[in-house]
Amino acid sequence: MTEADERATQAPGPAHRATTPPLTERQRERRGRILHATAQLACRGGFEAVQMREVAESSQVALGTLYRYFPSKVHLLVATMHDQLERLHGTLRKSPPTGETAADRVAQTLMRAFGALQREPRLAEAMARALTFADRSVSPEVDQVSRQTTAIILDAMGGLDNPTPEQLSAVRVVEHTWLSTLITWLAGRTSLAQVRVDIETVCRLIDLTDAGPGERAARP
Repeated sequence: MTEADERATQAPGPAHRATTPPLTERQRERRGRILHATAQLACRGGFEAVQMREVAESSQVALGTLYRYFPSKVHLLVATMHDQLERLHGTLRKSPPTGETAADRVAQTLMRAFGALQREPRLAEAMARALTFADRSVSPEVDQVSRQTTAIILDAMGGLDNPTPEQLSAVRVVEHTWLSTLITWLAGRTSLAQVRVDIETVCRLIDLTDAGPGERAARP
């Protein structure tokens, strides 16, 4: 068991960590260095290469300080995924998808996100493994990843400010499918072509939620 794995068992619960006050500018800068160092280590060696001591040294913070920010490397890698998605969201806003329908735009967006992760497969694999390993103590970080993914999808749908319950349900199914296809592709169990087919298929749910009840009933 690594030092990170040992410390993970001592991680405070979500309720305790949710009361943490907002970060100062200096703390945000330090946190940014930590996430950058984590991404670099994961790019070079995947999940196993991300060890807390190496992250602390690379980001020039004390090991104890690192543990105060992130109780384990699972917390750290899930937070890194949120950071990567946040950066991707900024890029997508500068160059939004151009599909005719909401389903087309969401599919284009998710394939672009997939492509970005595909360029650094070791980093993508490390973040995906962390998500699958995450227990209840990592709920705040996992929720941030989910909210960021939802925001990306809603923007692609047309920047919905007040999505309906049906639309949010469709978004959740799309989000789960996207993550599942990422994991199966990283494991070598599916092809990129099949990923595209699966993403385009599930995104059709988006257009169904835009139709009125009569129109949906008329569709086969």
